[in-house]
This record gives sequence, C-alpha cells and structure tokens, in this order.
Amino acid sequence: MQRMLPGTRALRTYEAAARHLNFTHAAQELGLTPAAVSYQVKEMEEQLGLQLFARNSRSMALTPAGRLLFDAAADALATLRHAVARAQRLNRGGAPLRLSLGPRFATHWLLPRLANWRAAHPDVALTFDISDDVRDFDTDEVDIAIRFGAGAYAGTHAVRLFDTQVVPVCSPALLAGGASLRQPRDLVGQTLCQVDCQIDNMVWPNWAMWMAAAGVAGFDASRCVGFRDSAHVLQAVLDGGAVGLLELAMIQQEVAQGRLLRLFDIGIPVAAGHAYHLVWPDAGAEDGRIRVFRQWLLEQLAVGS
Repeated sequence: MQRMLPGTRALRTYEAAARHLNFTHAAQELGLTPAAVSYQVKEMEEQLGLQLFARNSRSMALTPAGRLLFDAAADALATLRHAVARAQRLNRGGAPLRLSLGPRFATHWLLPRLANWRAAHPDVALTFDISDDVRDFDTDEVDIAIRFGAGAYAGTHAVRLFDTQVVPVCSPALLAGGASLRQPRDLVGQTLCQVDCQIDNMVWPNWAMWMAAAGVAGFDASRCVGFRDSAHVLQAVLDGGAVGLLELAMIQQEVAQGRLLRLFDIGIPVAAGHAYHLVWPDAGAEDGRIRVFRQWLLEQLAVGS
C-alpha cells in the first residue's frame, strides 16, 4: 500500500488538474506543459488502478473516486504547506522581522517613525510586505501584520492600535488664492476629492456623508472626484486645487509641517467597530522579535510621536 501512494509532485499536479478541470489551466499554474499534466494524471490512475476523470470531447469531470482523492489531496497539501511554514518560522529568530501592512499606513504612519525604531533596536531588522491584501501567516512569508478591521482573525493574537476618521483638508495655497472657507457650505463650490472604496462591505466615508454630518442640505455629490487610493487624494490636495477627505491619523506629518490645513471640527469615523490592529499568529507568541516590535509600537502611540 505504501508503494501505491502518489508522491507530492504527482499530488500537486492532480490537485491543480482536479481544481481547474482543465489540463491547460493546471499546466499554466504549475509551469508545466498540458501533455506533462496529462501524463502525470494518467500515471496516477494506472498506479492506483482508478479512473479519476470522466472525459469526453468537450469537458471533463471528476469521478466519485476522483472527488474523494481530490478532497484528500487538497487537505494533505494544505497541511503540509502549513507545517513547512511553521517549521521555517522556528528558524527565523535571528532573521529580519517581516511586517505586512497597507501602503497608506506604511507611507504616512510607519516610515516617518522608522528612524526611531532603528535607533532603539539596531539588532532587529525590519522588512516589509506592502499590500492591502490580507496575508496568510501559515503560507506567506510574513511574521506580523498591521490590518484595518474588526480585529478578530482566527489563529492569531491582535492588539488594537487606534481607530480613524476622515476630515476635510486643503493646502495653504488654496486659501492664499482667495478661497473663502468659513463654514461647511462654502465647500460646495470647491473641487472635492474622496476615496471611493469599501471596507468589509462598508462604504468609505465620502463627501455626501460629511456634508450630512455638517448639516449641509441638498448637497449634490455627483461632481465629487473619487480615487481608489488615498495617495491620489492627498496629491490632489497638495497641488492646491482641491479639498480632500483624508484620514487624520495618516496626515499628521503634513499638518504639523503646515503643508495641509484641517478645515472645520467635523470628522467621520471610517467604519464602526473597526480600527488598526497589530496582528501576529498564535505560533509567534514566543517570538522575541514580535514582542519587541509590539512594545515599541505601543510606546510610539503612547507618546504620540
């Protein structure tokens, strides 16, 4: 029976072929030729004495035996990937700490403080995976992450950092050019920029929401300029021709430097119950690098630096 078990390479090929139900698509994923995929599947069928696929001239489907083997192969490969990732993590104690975080948080919050980290902990190097995609600690080479959400992630620990709100801002150049912005309604004649996106199926705060909170009735949102990325909103505001809605926590440096001016005292929470969290896997609970980074991050928040 032991000799009848397919090897890992054959199982990977079969799992991809069964998932796609298409040898060409499986070949593209695996970096093989369709003929190689077909040969390995046929070899497995002969080795096991089973028909795994029901084929005709136009399509293919899994046989009952093929479905059973596919489910088992997918589970086995996932278990093996997780085990390999955890084993590799055991040997990363002296390696750079790999942090996954979104570009907005990286650019506007962490990077301005990076010199503080290096001065305090020159023996712990940081590397970055900058993406809005949520990484899997078991399969991606990531040790720790900063995520915006509800803070409940299976198999992880999470520490709440801060929630966030969007506020209207403009550049000093806009006011110097003669714009009179004394009350919220004065914004109606300006070029208004906003982020157009959703977080966990919740709409990112926009100008219609802000105007409603400010008591401005009859606001026409059709002329607002929407961007997928807040960096584009920030640039439009810094260029001097627009008023933008931006996260207050992410523009503190620009406000302190006088490059941005906050308008009015009205902010809109980004998402109820959501905040930025520092997240790490259960398997990393004893990782000294993670403990040091967590403590440093909380210290930065406590002093407001």
